[in-house]
Amino acid sequence: MTARPIAFSLTFVALFALSFAFLATIDMLPDPVGSVGGGGSTPVEVAAEQVETAAPVRVAAKKIGLDVSVSNPADTNIDVLNEALLDGAVRYPTSALLGAEGTVLLFGHSSHLPIVRNQNFKAFNNIEKLKAGDTVSVYSGTTEYRYAVTSVRLANAEEDVVQLPSNGKYLALVTCDNFGTKSDRYVVEAEFVAAYAL
Repeated sequence: MTARPIAFSLTFVALFALSFAFLATIDMLPDPVGSVGGGGSTPVEVAAEQVETAAPVRVAAKKIGLDVSVSNPADTNIDVLNEALLDGAVRYPTSALLGAEGTVLLFGHSSHLPIVRNQNFKAFNNIEKLKAGDTVSVYSGTTEYRYAVTSVRLANAEEDVVQLPSNGKYLALVTCDNFGTKSDRYVVEAEFVAAYAL
């Protein structure tokens, strides 16, 4: 070994690379530290009776690249809600909490302008591209709550009412349509599927 250090080093590197490639092929490499809800690991479903109620902190829909933080103001004052929208999406204060019976109502800005200073004005861009069956995940600090989209529609805020069923667990995402009038809104409705521990 000491007489041929270069040959030993090359042999060691080659064996290490072959071992690594073999383990990768059979999916036996460890998950990266800090990977949550992905990276090859299988999420653990929370039993229905153990699903806790919690305020949302993040909403994501992989299909459209949506991943934004959620604020939970206590006041329904328009100025308070508008201020919260500068930081991402907002849960309407009187709507349901995650895991509770009722509808979690999240709303956010959308803008298809090429340049905006605050990217939160694009928080809900492309929600109109979601389709029935697509997954939307809403996160608390400890749990992922998955919803399946049931409908996507363009609504007039002055005439249409966003239904907030109280029997069952639902999610509604609402935003403005900046290509229409200020009264136009996209509304995505979804039904609770399951909760997964993070």
